[in-house]
Amino acid sequence: MSQKQITVVIVGMGFGKEFIPIYQSHPNIKAVGICTRSKETRDELTAKFNLDPNLVFEHFEDVPKRDDVDAIHVVTPVPEHAKMTLASLNAGKHTACTIPMAMTVEDCTAIVEAKRRANKVYMMMETALYTREFLYGLKLAETGELGRIQFVRGSHIQDMSMEGWGEYWKGYPPMLNGTHAISPLLKINNTIAETVVCHGSGRLSEDLASRYGSPFAVETATFTLKNTDVVAEATRSLFDVVRQYRESYDVYGTKMSFEWEQLQDESHIIFDGGENAKRIDVPDTDELLIEPIKHFTKREKIDDPNHVSFLQGAGHGGSHPHLVQEFVAAIIEGRDSAVDAALAANYTCAGICAHESAMKGGIRVNVPSFE
Repeated sequence: MSQKQITVVIVGMGFGKEFIPIYQSHPNIKAVGICTRSKETRDELTAKFNLDPNLVFEHFEDVPKRDDVDAIHVVTPVPEHAKMTLASLNAGKHTACTIPMAMTVEDCTAIVEAKRRANKVYMMMETALYTREFLYGLKLAETGELGRIQFVRGSHIQDMSMEGWGEYWKGYPPMLNGTHAISPLLKINNTIAETVVCHGSGRLSEDLASRYGSPFAVETATFTLKNTDVVAEATRSLFDVVRQYRESYDVYGTKMSFEWEQLQDESHIIFDGGENAKRIDVPDTDELLIEPIKHFTKREKIDDPNHVSFLQGAGHGGSHPHLVQEFVAAIIEGRDSAVDAALAANYTCAGICAHESAMKGGIRVNVPSFE
């Protein structure tokens, strides 16, 4: 890698602050800035990470205007994603954004077009594609150990009534933010979603259902995928369903299959023929990372383990340094990221279209392709 140096500003200091030390440790990062409305948080993090006060912002609007900022990494509440991403790309900044890309097909389309116009790197920072568990399964697929993939299934089940989640989550339609459950299924088949049929199940309390006009406690979707006879199934729930957090994928092949553990930390399962089954602890993925940021895959490197996103997400599977490495490498190498705007838009719209299908009684909906 060349020694080109870039300055990045992270917007949103909920779990966004986890990325500060990773960027600071990366050899191609010149400086790291932050943006948050909380003065207390700004002061605390400026001191803790020895940040340049000139790169500490209260208002997002000030960040894209700055000529000395090369890249913006958005880690704010979902309703802000599209607006901030568009402002960043339209200002000619490389842009990373946490999931989902946006909340509507129109906003996803606008971001894809803004990215093309800006000719900058865009990356949706999808943790599910960089967990040690997914990278293990992806390697099994790419080396042929699974044989021909026959079916994939994903789930993202969580209790967002827990303290710590923003008010806007209450009653949020499950599949409207479906990328954690959907993207691994598409990526492991190296394809995109083409159509979806989705059914809503159960009923939310009146208060929750009224907020987005969406009654379903659970949404389950089946996707047809481009250039393959594999069908993908994904299930998502957020409220009024009792279950330990689970963000999983299962993949079934002609030679081998992989199933996600039922309970956190009980180990995943490999099936390799007949009635054979064995529990496995998937290896860490630090060998895929450059030396200065390898150690950030470890759970103990999480800065705020009590943040609700980690309590439920088990530290996001060591994914954070992979996200940083890919985003920075794409910028330095002048190429698209692995989760570029066109791909991120399909992953995101797969969920948006699934919710549309559920609301229309399970009709088949075409998922836009942005290729």
